[in-house]
Amino acid sequence: MCGIVGYIGKNNKALEVLISGLQQLEYRGYDSAGIAYIDNEKLNIIRSKGKIANLEKIINFDDKSNIGIGHTRWATHGEPSELNAHPHKCGKITIVHNGIIENYEELKNELLKYGYEFKSDTDTEVACALLDFLYNQENDILSAIKIFKEKVQGAYAINLICDDDFDCIYAIKKNSPLIIGVGENENFVASDVPAILNYTNKYIQLDDGEFAKITSDSIILYNKNNELVKKDIKEFHEKAEDMEKGNYDYYMEKEIHEQPEVIRKMTNEYIGSDMPDISNYKKIVIVACGSAMHAGLIGKNLIEEYSNIPVEVDIASEFRYGKLFIDKDTLVIAISQSGETADTLEAVKIAKSKGCDTLGIVNAYGSSIAREVSNVCYTKAGREIAVATTKAYSAQVTLLSFLAYNVAKTSKNKEDLCKISSFLSDLNKLPIIMDSILDNSLYKEIANILYDKNHIFFIGRGIDYALCMEGSLKLKEISYIHSEAYPAGELKHGTISLIDNGTPVIGIVTDEKIASKTISNLKEVKARGANAICIATDNINLGEDFYDKKIIIPKVNPMLEPIITILPLQKIAFEVAKLKDCPIDQPKNLAKSVTVE
Repeated sequence: MCGIVGYIGKNNKALEVLISGLQQLEYRGYDSAGIAYIDNEKLNIIRSKGKIANLEKIINFDDKSNIGIGHTRWATHGEPSELNAHPHKCGKITIVHNGIIENYEELKNELLKYGYEFKSDTDTEVACALLDFLYNQENDILSAIKIFKEKVQGAYAINLICDDDFDCIYAIKKNSPLIIGVGENENFVASDVPAILNYTNKYIQLDDGEFAKITSDSIILYNKNNELVKKDIKEFHEKAEDMEKGNYDYYMEKEIHEQPEVIRKMTNEYIGSDMPDISNYKKIVIVACGSAMHAGLIGKNLIEEYSNIPVEVDIASEFRYGKLFIDKDTLVIAISQSGETADTLEAVKIAKSKGCDTLGIVNAYGSSIAREVSNVCYTKAGREIAVATTKAYSAQVTLLSFLAYNVAKTSKNKEDLCKISSFLSDLNKLPIIMDSILDNSLYKEIANILYDKNHIFFIGRGIDYALCMEGSLKLKEISYIHSEAYPAGELKHGTISLIDNGTPVIGIVTDEKIASKTISNLKEVKARGANAICIATDNINLGEDFYDKKIIIPKVNPMLEPIITILPLQKIAFEVAKLKDCPIDQPKNLAKSVTVE
């Protein structure tokens, strides 16, 4: 979600670094932005609603500054506005903050008694006032931070500047990502590495409860027990140019077309190597949110079909509060692109407290979930910039298919072995097949049918229904068209009443055993005036009388079919959003990484 960047150095380039860093974090989603910097011993705060471009217009880039902090805000407490934008200043303390202070109302009421007045609706201003109050009491900022950690409940990544010391930045972290970039005669603080990658690829990762005092030539670290600690400096191996759009107009378009290469890399990495053995568990529970949860539904189908292990898929935010039937014989698989998804991270901690083994499927090396789980598999999808996931989702599905295959290949059942016999040969052909599927002019034709509609339905059965859920989400996320995914047989139990002349219904048909059932459901909606669009594998006999458009994809091993079946749905969503001139890479109200509950 929100983005943080901070700079302190011996060169007067704070404004350059802050704006460049915030621009690199735009993909995370935001609705206001602001910076604070020191010029001639004076603190300047500049904030604006909307995009960073609005902020740039009101900054005097002739100012010379060697220290500053910046922020892109995704509104939680208080509407998007200049007043609610960060940074916030109370007394001698100026901060930017990611996360949510859960007990901010209680703290605010206490601070009001001491004469503090609040101009914004944010929990961040309360955190700022509390730090100022504690600093005035302790007359020492480090002591104030230590007490602050005890008093505040919730999640926070904070950059702090104190009026009494313009030669350092303080960084505080709990349950929200924060890293310290290490340079020569300069240091950085950021919520994610891309913010500083134009300047350094060396960084220190802060853990929960840790904080730091950062100058241009020193980094002093304190652990969660407030003790001095030394930490390794890590290196980020991606290059800044790897995160550019290249020849594409949109990051999402680029990332859709990167999927064949991602699958090729994952095949080389995982097939033939040791993978986690999931065969000894009596039950598997997958916890995830959004597209990662949809990937988990694919995994449920594959693992149950080819490994004969019962699998439950829980939305992580619900898992946290439900009654749990898990124990030491349960494997909990947490799926998260960022590895920082707050609800999923909490689910992992709960699972561990119940004695469960945990496995993470994440994209971000060294992320919170990666460090928390018992074992981790990295999807190796590379940095994904577009808010709506494509290649990271496909990589998650691929890893789940690999886990299922890893169990199935050891089966002594001839029928099970027959089911997976073509897995490796089809896997090797998959990138070429994916490229051919992506190159299809039908997607634009279908987009022309869909882009001016208000309601669209996706229907399928079994694993196809799980794919429908992801296809529907993609369309909603980037085109703002209302769409719903239904198990094909469920549509007639009420929702078919919404089908009018011209209502688009997209049906997915890849399972030959139940194809006739889904086709029957498509015929039902067609008879009621629907504009039926069918996506099917080339082994399915569709006939000619129930669809207006069809997309045919090659038949591959069923364990791999979901990886290619999603491609038309991603492309259709993209082409629809493009026709509607939507901000495809940064849809309204959405954030790339949801690090608060």
